[in-house]
Amino acid sequence: MDYRKMVAAGVAATALALGSTLLIPGVASAAAYNGVCGSGYGVVNHRDVSGGTVYLTYSGGTGKNCVVTVRNSPGAKLSMGAWLKKSSDSAWQQDVGDYGTYAGPVYRSATGECVDWGGGISGSDVTVYRTNCG
Repeated sequence: MDYRKMVAAGVAATALALGSTLLIPGVASAAAYNGVCGSGYGVVNHRDVSGGTVYLTYSGGTGKNCVVTVRNSPGAKLSMGAWLKKSSDSAWQQDVGDYGTYAGPVYRSATGECVDWGGGISGSDVTVYRTNCG
C-alpha cells in the first residue's frame, strides 16, 4: 500500500480495527532525537521503525507536544511522515513527504488530555494511541 495513501486514508480507522496500539516491528534504532522541535522540548516517548525512530516530545514552557521521525542514516529522500492529535480529536496534524533526514516537526497542545502520535519511514509505520496523558 502506498505510504501516503495509508496516512491520508486515516490512521484512526486502523486504530478502530486493530485496538489501542498499532506497532509495526522495526529494527533497533541508532537514531537520536535531533532537537528539531525547538528549545525546551524533551523526549517523553519514542518508538523504533525500520530505518529510524519516531519521537514524541513535550515543552512545559509552551504546553505543546511535538512529533518528529528521524532516520538512522540521512541520505536519498524517502517517503516519511510524522503525525499527532489529541486523542479526543478526529483530525491529525501531519507532515508527510519525501525527506532525507527527518519528517516533522508536528505540534499540538493537549493540556489535560491524552495524545495519539506516530510516524514512519518507507512503509514501516507506528501509531500509538492514548499515551502521555496529562
